[in-house]
Amino acid sequence: MSEFERSLSPRALPDDGPSPTDAKPRVAVVFGGRSSEHAVSCSTAGSVLRVLDRDRYDVIPIGITLDGRWVLERDEPERLAIQAGHLPEVDEKGAAVVLSNDADKGLVALDPASGPSSLGEVDVVFPLLHGPFGEDGTLQGLLEMAGVRYVGAGVLASAIAMDKHYAKQIFAANAIPVAPYTVLKPGAWDRDRPACEEAVASLGYPVFVKPTRGGSSIGITKVGRPGDLADAVEKARQFDPKVLVEAAVENAREIECGVLDRLDGGRPEASVVAEIRCDTEFEFYDFEAKYLDDEEHVNLEVPADLDDAVADEVRALAVRAFDAVSAEGLARVDFFLRQDGTVILNEINTMPGFTPYSMFPRMWAATGLDYPALVDRLIQLALQRPTGLR
Repeated sequence: MSEFERSLSPRALPDDGPSPTDAKPRVAVVFGGRSSEHAVSCSTAGSVLRVLDRDRYDVIPIGITLDGRWVLERDEPERLAIQAGHLPEVDEKGAAVVLSNDADKGLVALDPASGPSSLGEVDVVFPLLHGPFGEDGTLQGLLEMAGVRYVGAGVLASAIAMDKHYAKQIFAANAIPVAPYTVLKPGAWDRDRPACEEAVASLGYPVFVKPTRGGSSIGITKVGRPGDLADAVEKARQFDPKVLVEAAVENAREIECGVLDRLDGGRPEASVVAEIRCDTEFEFYDFEAKYLDDEEHVNLEVPADLDDAVADEVRALAVRAFDAVSAEGLARVDFFLRQDGTVILNEINTMPGFTPYSMFPRMWAATGLDYPALVDRLIQLALQRPTGLR
């Protein structure tokens, strides 16, 4: 039996808990994917792979290529970093990983030397995918069918949080304030552009035009006048046929808060609150500002300079948003703080950027949970979760 086959050999996991204490939990780190956030996912995975304790966990890196193929990846975190002029990609040369038709096997790795080996009974999958085809409930559904425990939100919460249109409806139904918006459904722009333009104009300019199901600020444009709307819509439609247009919350502060489930099963807890400040180099916190700026023009204040009452309100709203979409494990919740002190929810992200320099880990580090401990807690939470309906 090859070392590869031994590492993937099936191990039964009791229905009521994680593996026996004398066996290291086997963690499959899944990353990459078909979305426009492929490189961000690779960067996140590199950071997690770097801190996972190999004395505590058996680690299996699994990459999903840009065309959707699953491969066994090299355990080389350093090559997955985002750098100026370089966006990392999954290496296509690894052994293929597929979903078996045999429900008892689940995920199977096809090693040319040793043949098929089951991945269906790994202890936990850490799905570090961002955007559609990974963060939106699709991967979560596959893992549910395979009976594999995983980190983070389930199918419903992942799908709701990814679709900003439906997430806003859920938040409004739970009396959580959101900014005015309109949705240009697939085909609507081509069928009746004047009606779409009228709906956008009713919000008042400026507006933000964005793909409804996306992240990392990819495909987003701030539009200040009607003449620029068409180009912004076309840009957003490159990433999603459904386009969300939001009224800009002018002169507001961008505030974020992290939420984590507790190992003791108690109420989710919120981190310290942080703030993002961009100078005039960036019109808003876009992809370049998030991942390529090295904080030359962006200041991430952790914790934010806020009155205690405002910070407490943000933390309470973050937990309410987490509960509203039935999130599990973790989430980052983003807000706008108006000059009059009112707080508006922007969005919830069920698999936020997760490098040590990302806001979610920074907020938890400032709260008292450093990056390696945060990764460990998420794995331990996943090991506790039941399989099947819950």
